[in-house]
Amino acid sequence: MNTITRRSVLALPALAALARPALAQGAAPLSVLAHRVHQTVATTGQGGDATAPFTRASGAAVQWTTFDIGPLWDRLQREASLSSGTVDVGFLMNTQAVPRSAQLFEPLDDYMARDGIEAPADVFPGLIEGFKVGGRLLAVPMRHASSGLHYNADILGENGIDRPPATIEEFADVAKRCATRRGGPPVVGLVTPGVAYPNVIDLARAWDGDFVTPDFRCVADQPPMLNAIRLLRDLFQAGAFPRNFSAIATEDVNTWMQTGRAAMALTSMSRNKLYNDPQRSRFPGKIHTVAVPASASLAGRFEVAPAKVEFWGMAIPRNAPRKDLSWAFIKAMATKQATLAMALNGNGPVRESTYADARVREAIPYAEEERRVLKVARVPLPAFDEAARAGDLFREEAEAAVLGMRTPEEAMASLVARVTPLLPR
Repeated sequence: MNTITRRSVLALPALAALARPALAQGAAPLSVLAHRVHQTVATTGQGGDATAPFTRASGAAVQWTTFDIGPLWDRLQREASLSSGTVDVGFLMNTQAVPRSAQLFEPLDDYMARDGIEAPADVFPGLIEGFKVGGRLLAVPMRHASSGLHYNADILGENGIDRPPATIEEFADVAKRCATRRGGPPVVGLVTPGVAYPNVIDLARAWDGDFVTPDFRCVADQPPMLNAIRLLRDLFQAGAFPRNFSAIATEDVNTWMQTGRAAMALTSMSRNKLYNDPQRSRFPGKIHTVAVPASASLAGRFEVAPAKVEFWGMAIPRNAPRKDLSWAFIKAMATKQATLAMALNGNGPVRESTYADARVREAIPYAEEERRVLKVARVPLPAFDEAARAGDLFREEAEAAVLGMRTPEEAMASLVARVTPLLPR
């Protein structure tokens, strides 16, 4: 069991120095706005309370105020917009780090240069880059969800397949071969929560593709994304992709995998535990998780597809009353020790070194596969103010292409024309 000792506290002199203002102010609690899961993985589980070193060094307890995703973002924006604030640290998602909201938060570059987090190069680079707006760092990553390929070994085995697909080309063949009837409802080869851009991008990344590039060019009409749309259309026509794909939600994907209605799914790797839950799944221990396979054409460039990763980070509101103390908390929660403790509590670790720990590898059966993905993963879309509207347009055009209402080429050309005016100039 991982414990946080007094020795680890004494090893944080910089943290203690930054926290002295809190002691002078009577050690008022540090106010943190977060999702409930952040509080849970930070304080409860095998790894113990990862906030303990901060509290011991600063004398300030951590006061968590938690909300669901939507209400949390609304509350954080409202609090950060006040002339004087009471929130010391707020959690935001990478999709919320857009130019319109960047003015509400303190840029962290000076803090990083003056007294940065421990071993910043150990944090997966895609997570750091995803929190930069206009070249400035807005938040420090704390939790991630990376995409993976889940497959039902029993269903693959029944169709003469003894291993997961090694390339995206093999993946297409496996999905078609597994589209059968197993004495009940039809089994599809692949299920995803619809064809919104975060789901389709995982397929496009098998060819190192994008919807919108980091320099804000819509490239949906280029070969990688066209390949992904063609693949989904091909699977749909072959009966290997659900007929009602546009209505399938994340919870439906869970059910389809647990009941054997789908051979494979592209979703967050962390759903492996849910898919193998003996209380809910007909296939406990039979659903395995690997990295999304890259195209054979990328051999030598990528071991696995640079699939999407989405994540949460810790930010300091511009009007935070004790910014040095806020940074002290962020530094403490970003240490290797805290990252390990939270990983043992069920968090998606943001450091590569965490995956080398034997306890993490024992707790997370897909740890090595996730590490391989995170080394190359990147956000599905760069941050810009009209991202939500662009996402709606993507889903509309992708559905038309998969259903055969338009050719993939026509749909993606239309998408580029409609999205380009929405992009930053």
